[in-house]
Amino acid sequence: MSDGVRCMWMRGGTSKGGYFLSDDLPVDEASRDAFLLRVMGSPDVRQIDGMGGADPLTAKVAVVKKSEREGVDVDYLFLQVFVDQPIVTDKQNCGNMLAGVGPYAIERGLVEATGDVTEVSIYMENTGQVAIASVQTPGGMVTYKGDARIDGVPGTSAPIPLEFKDTAGSSCGALLPTGNVVDVVEGVEVTMIDNGMPCVVMRGADLGITGDETPEELEGNKKLRAKLEAIRLACGPMMNLGDVTEKSVPKMTMVTAPKNGGAINTRTFIPHRCHKTIGVLGAVSVATACLLDGSPAAELADVGEGDERSLSVEHPTGEMTVIAKLDSNGTPASAAILRTARKLMDGMVFGD
Repeated sequence: MSDGVRCMWMRGGTSKGGYFLSDDLPVDEASRDAFLLRVMGSPDVRQIDGMGGADPLTAKVAVVKKSEREGVDVDYLFLQVFVDQPIVTDKQNCGNMLAGVGPYAIERGLVEATGDVTEVSIYMENTGQVAIASVQTPGGMVTYKGDARIDGVPGTSAPIPLEFKDTAGSSCGALLPTGNVVDVVEGVEVTMIDNGMPCVVMRGADLGITGDETPEELEGNKKLRAKLEAIRLACGPMMNLGDVTEKSVPKMTMVTAPKNGGAINTRTFIPHRCHKTIGVLGAVSVATACLLDGSPAAELADVGEGDERSLSVEHPTGEMTVIAKLDSNGTPASAAILRTARKLMDGMVFGD
């Protein structure tokens, strides 16, 4: 690949990474992963010899192709490239990178703009679910300029609402893979939940945190990190995820009462670094946990009432609002989140 591979570098939500057409990457998985590791500069904590930004949130890849599925425009495979390990994994979704898939698909000619707003249906290959992205396309062209603001990203951009359906059990086979709202793991009460992202949700107080700590403070707490990893490794098999030693799931979310008028306050390990914000689908799973009577999150959350709930999930740099629509049983049937994206670079990337 000495001639390089076509790639668009984009910010999607609060993440950043490379967007590739499936046909432009090696078919063989091992060759593909080796190439992406070289592109990102992994394994190296600085990723100095690649495009990665020395953080899991900036070492991500979206692989996109035109879909052959009925009613679906494009298929999207998310790949997480580890920073300091030679690992590329497809064991999770990424709702932030998802925000860039719709614009990318239109820019690459996989989807034709249909008016001032173009809906792009996206099949998430990692978990077999579908999301609908509404992309601003005035005059038939993608625009990234607008007044939408999301915490964790400076400035404003064009809004990209994302609607998720049928996400329950996307990776674990059930919303509650153990069948329980509460389990006790390593002496800590947890909710193991998967509503688009496998998460372990637990009270911050049970881990000795207040919810005011910065990500850097939490990462520097070796005792906390060791405890979280012990819980995570124990939860993996219980969540039908198997041995998660070298996997980026489940995410580990510690919750406290809201600090700034939201529904719940969070600090999330993803799994070994503390998230500067919170993942899109992680927020959906945590918001869902807040709606489950008897869960550690529900005891602390302010969730409101009605068939449609607006849940502001607070995180270290702001909040992310999840709009959950409930069915007749009070279970979330769909969830929507506002994201933005921006094209940063379009050209060739090299892996030799």
